[in-house]
Formats: sequence, C-alpha cells, structure tokens
Amino acid sequence: MQPRTDWGHVLDEARGIVESYDTLVTLRQLFYRLVARQLIPNTQSAYKNLSARTADARRAGDFPPLFDQTRGIERRPAFRSPGAAVATILRIYRRDRTENQDVSVYLAVEKAGLVNQLMDWFGDPMGIPVLPLRGYSSVPFESAVIADVGRAERPAILIYAGDHDASGWDIDRNFIDQTDCWAKVIRVALDPGLVAEHGLARQRGKHLDSRVEGFVARFGDAALYDPASPYIYEGGKRYWLPVQVELDALDPDVLRGLFADAIAPFWGTSTYDAVLEREAAERAELERLT
Repeated sequence: MQPRTDWGHVLDEARGIVESYDTLVTLRQLFYRLVARQLIPNTQSAYKNLSARTADARRAGDFPPLFDQTRGIERRPAFRSPGAAVATILRIYRRDRTENQDVSVYLAVEKAGLVNQLMDWFGDPMGIPVLPLRGYSSVPFESAVIADVGRAERPAILIYAGDHDASGWDIDRNFIDQTDCWAKVIRVALDPGLVAEHGLARQRGKHLDSRVEGFVARFGDAALYDPASPYIYEGGKRYWLPVQVELDALDPDVLRGLFADAIAPFWGTSTYDAVLEREAAERAELERLT
C-alpha cells in the first residue's frame, strides 16, 4: 500500500527546489525532482495533486512562480510617446551575437516546455537559436529551418535533447533526415547512461508504438520497463513493454551543463566578445543620436 503523502512537507521541499534555480522551472520538471527524492509517487494522480496544491499556494502568495509556456496575454506592442519608443529600441538593440563564428549552432528539444530555459541559458546571452520540435516536426517548420541555416552560409551544428523512449529516439532522426542540412549532430540527452547515472523516474511506455521493436533492438534491456518481465499481453497478442523516461526528469542544472559542454568546442569566445564590444559601442551611438 502506498504511504500517505505529507503534502505540507512536499510543498516545502518543492519551494526549495524552485528557488534553487536561477531560471523558472516547469511543473513537470518539479514533479520529477520530487519523484526522484521519493517524496511523491510517479503517478498521474500525484502530478495533478501537485499541480492543484502549488496553484493554490501561488494564489496565496506562498509559492514561487512556475514557467507556463502554454498561456499568456497576447497584445501588440504600443508606446505612450515617441520618446518611449526610442527608449525601447535602445533597450532591446543587439547585434547577431553569433556573428563571425565559424559554424552556426542550433539547440533543439523535443518538448517546447524547455525552450524558456534554453533561451535563458544560451539564446538570450549568446544569440544561439533554439528549435522546439514539439514531437514530429512539420514541413513548414523544416523548410524554415533549412532556409535559416542556408542564410548563414556556414556549417550548421545541431545539439539535441529528447526523451528516452521509442518515439523520443525517432523524432530527432526524422527531423535530421527531413532537413538534411547539418554538418554535425550531437544528442546530449537522454540515453541509458544518463537515466542510470541520475536515477531518473521510469514510466511504462506505449507498447503499441510502432517504433518499439527498433527501440528494443537498439538498447536491449535499457529499452524495457522491467527486463525481468519484458512483455505485456493484450488481445491475445504479446508485445514488448517499453520504458519511457522524460527529459523533464533530468535536473535542469545537469541539462544546462550537457548543452554547455557540447557548445564549447564550436564557440569562439574572443569572436563573441568582439561582437559584444561592437554592440555596446553602437548602442552608445544610438544614445547620442537621440
């Protein structure tokens, strides 16, 4: 029988987890951090309970904000005066901070919910573009990526992170095949080694996924939810019972480090510093013009 969850203690621990990061975290990331600490079970019921309790605590002003990329207020920008518009331009002015690099680096993730963190870590300071695949990509998105890579006229490097499950290992393969514009592709997560090293929460995968056979052929026991009981029977048929480990289960600091390590060999620091110096000088020139 599952022990009763002490939600007061869980919320205290959750608060500490959220406040330990310098970027907002998603509810799903928080959930998996709590599962890893064995404070709540890895169930849909526990996830919904955590969502409701943290929402109540935020409304009461007793819990820090979480990142929600699915909702926002849509409004066209407007200004109170020409002076306010000029001040906004001065504030947001920046050069392409990847300018004069030897290669174009692109970061990609399977889940759109992690884009905010990648932008905070690498997109905003370094100008590195982030691609949210949102599962299997669409033709218009693939065409936009191909065009963007082509405009830079330099080799393009794709650094990717996705789930460890049957589809998670096929989504990037499909995107790479359909775009066919990468000089090098690096997958930083997830893989069986990271799952084991960090004790990430394992879930039952979708046994009817057509990609399960290939997943099991590639990873063997590391593709199975329970290698001691590898099958599930349904409708008189036997299927592999695969594992599903979500990227959100990985500690954000670990994910940040994996991407940073992968970017480093392709990133010219002195070139980047020169762009920042030029950007600062041009911003000062704009200030003088106003």
